[in-house]
Amino acid sequence: MSAIQKLVLASGSPRRAALLAQAGIEPSSLLPADIDETPLKSEHPRSLARRLAQMKAEKAHAILVENGEMEDTFVLAADTVVSVGRRILPKAEMLDEASWCLKLLSGRSHKVHTGICLITPKGARRIRLAETKVRFKRLSREEHESYLASGEWRGKAGAYAIQGLAGTFVVRLAGSYSNVVGLPLYETVNLLTGEGFKVHFRWLSGPT
Repeated sequence: MSAIQKLVLASGSPRRAALLAQAGIEPSSLLPADIDETPLKSEHPRSLARRLAQMKAEKAHAILVENGEMEDTFVLAADTVVSVGRRILPKAEMLDEASWCLKLLSGRSHKVHTGICLITPKGARRIRLAETKVRFKRLSREEHESYLASGEWRGKAGAYAIQGLAGTFVVRLAGSYSNVVGLPLYETVNLLTGEGFKVHFRWLSGPT
């Protein structure tokens, strides 16, 4: 393998790109994978997160292979699922979806699952899963309506972004904070280094 390694992030999420940057990793390119994210009948939230992450990675990998661009290239994909019990919350796009999610989350605990899939230059598939438990305060009508008006919920799993205004709703959190944002850094870096991606080599150049 040459000294120049490439990492393709199979996502267009600025949050995931920012989290990778926090770990000193800059993807060589972003290759968002458009897939059907509809849960299968009776599918468990954990299984859904793992399946969607693998589907995204596989789709991006297939494009790279077709274009002859897989030499020394790692493909990383992730998918985040929010659940209350076995009930999977949507990535809210409509106001009524977001309102339903906030009412369900208000005053109770929920889980955030993120599946990570890495495809190595040799074609090996590696999957990891992170899980974080989050408890929300009981939301007042003003908080509920104001957060909906902010529009921050749009496109977010469970209709909230913990790194934004909704961070004020969190009473306690057990597990990885970066997982709730969208990419668990501990699991991701361990996965990359375990497969030979030189994460820490990039730290040696110091701050930029």
